[in-house]
Amino acid sequence: MQELGFFCSVLIGFCLGLMGGGGSMLTIPVLVYLLGIDPILSTAYSLFVVGTTALIGTVNYIHEQIHYRIALLFSIPSSGVVFVIRRYVIPTIPDPIFVHESFRLSKALAFLLFFAFIMLVASFSMIKGERSQENNGAVLPQYRDSLTILTGILAGSLTGLAGIGGGFLIIPALVILMRLPMKKAVGTSLLIIAVNSFTGFLSDTTMERFNWPFLLVFTSLAVLGILVGSYVSRFVSGLRTRMLFGWSVLGLSVYIIGKEALIPMVKTVQWLCHIH
Repeated sequence: MQELGFFCSVLIGFCLGLMGGGGSMLTIPVLVYLLGIDPILSTAYSLFVVGTTALIGTVNYIHEQIHYRIALLFSIPSSGVVFVIRRYVIPTIPDPIFVHESFRLSKALAFLLFFAFIMLVASFSMIKGERSQENNGAVLPQYRDSLTILTGILAGSLTGLAGIGGGFLIIPALVILMRLPMKKAVGTSLLIIAVNSFTGFLSDTTMERFNWPFLLVFTSLAVLGILVGSYVSRFVSGLRTRMLFGWSVLGLSVYIIGKEALIPMVKTVQWLCHIH
């Protein structure tokens, strides 16, 4: 399983390089279900992996493919929210969160279900696959600043709680709200993801539990993937790729919800029926 997990780490980086986002949608399922890592710890690992790969991916867009003003406007509120959630909110969440008779909602289960729900929403966004019109050279209207800040806060909340980069939310916001060309939106998104992810990772309170040799190997393979993905992105249709990836994310979200919620629920009902 470890070999398969390491192979998937290359795939994670490949997706991030190809589409400018989506890598974290694979990172946590790989860490939890293939490598057996605790879900809460997996969110911290995911932040490091996605942050590193996004930062390296940013290099490919550093010349005239990043809108630094928007990146700054987006990153300040979102990284602030990430810091507060990882440092102060998550440590105060009780475990278990809720217990009633035979039902027990653990902290880890709640995080997995929340993550699966975000995957579900993201998959529909990718599958929808509407091609946004590029508006090269468009100037950011002043009234859009507030929308940028609000979207940044939402993206920061998702990064802090679920350990995801939030590219599926950031890129559409940059293209639709900010009127950025797709290439510039991807480059700007990678920079924002890197800032948010490293903010969340460095403010995490579980750092003493990290397996650094494993994390560095996993991340190095993901970096290899993003280099390949960035190269391949020049030759493939980004729209079709995102749609295909969206279906994969949808399948993963259904699997997580089924495994963690529906199957235990059915077993509980069967057990109660057997008692009565």
